[in-house]
Amino acid sequence: MDLMERTVVRCADGHVFTAASFPMQQAERLGPGRLLRCPRCARLRSVVPVTLQKQ
Repeated sequence: MDLMERTVVRCADGHVFTAASFPMQQAERLGPGRLLRCPRCARLRSVVPVTLQKQ
């Protein structure tokens, strides 16, 4: 995975945004959630990666 690759994530309030870094994505034992600052909520929120569906 490229270090500058952006990850699409969804916060606990349902806002979808991209994150430049999504720490420890490969650590499966920690689960999918991470704490990041949501630009819509302006607070630290639990976020999970969004799976993109092809149409």
